[in-house]
Amino acid sequence: MPVTPDRGPAATVRPGHAALGFDFGLARIGVATGEAITGSARPLCVLPGRDRGIDWKAIGRLIAEWRPDVLVVGAPRHADGSANAVTEAALRFGRQLHGRFGLPVATIDERLSSWEAERRSFESPGGRARRRDPGSDAGAAAVILESWFNQQRNPCSCATPNS
Repeated sequence: MPVTPDRGPAATVRPGHAALGFDFGLARIGVATGEAITGSARPLCVLPGRDRGIDWKAIGRLIAEWRPDVLVVGAPRHADGSANAVTEAALRFGRQLHGRFGLPVATIDERLSSWEAERRSFESPGGRARRRDPGSDAGAAAVILESWFNQQRNPCSCATPNS
């Protein structure tokens, strides 16, 4: 899947360390957890997005429960890599996560993560037959997190420095 770094990682994670991934959306925020040693992630839950009021207490509970070393936020982009209407909101969400919880936050371009999550859902045993299931937002967060783990293992020349 062609998920590419949005900006160079603000943080790195060592094998054995945990991360929480976020598929930021205006209506919903998908959340996933993953381990760097395996490079795999699994969906956790879906929380309200910016338009419905971000549930910072729920995010705090997830951080307390999963004790991640890093938070990874997917920042959507157009196919040509340019920013779209949600990109700045996702990047702002990442800055707010860092400010509120003091954990390192990395962002990654999450192009096609929702599509990939839906594809995985349809291909799984008992896969959903419904299009745009809200639970796919958590699946997209898992795709984002796995893509970030992969990028950490195999950095490409397309990463740009943080600003």
